Amino acid sequence: MGVAPIMVMWFGFDWPSKAAIVIILTFFRMLVNTVSGLAAADHMQRDLMRTYVASHWQTLVKLRLPQALPFIFNVLKINSTLVLIGAIVAEFFGTPTVGMGFRISTEVGRMNVDVIWAEIAVAALAGSAFYGLMTLLERVFKFWHPSFCT
Repeated sequence: MGVAPIMVMWFGFDWPSKAAIVIILTFFRMLVNTVSGLAAADHMQRDLMRTYVASHWQTLVKLRLPQALPFIFNVLKINSTLVLIGAIVAEFFGTPTVGMGFRISTEVGRMNVDVIWAEIAVAALAGSAFYGLMTLLERVFKFWHPSFCT
């Protein structure tokens, strides 16, 4: 969040500055978790795939990606809420006329607390909806995982 004003100076007040802030906020977290998930397959499982003479792509699709799905969906759930926060902060610093961040900063100056709380409530509901959507997608793609078996 500290680089938000710098991104606005570099990319201007339009959508590229907001996109840059959101990308910086989420990309590295996604990269680290995905790489950790792809490395989660243990040595015995990789040896078994080599024993079956599986190609690199077969090993990726049938072993490493399914092992990485818990890591990927965990970071997707986290990032689904952080994207919203990042966009609001970007609008707070870099939008002269529109957006939730602009509305919050304007209403703070007017001491209009009810509008500020309404904006916060809408952001909280949207973040919860995005998190719930990621949870539903996780259930669809990880139906085989022991955490969902009852």
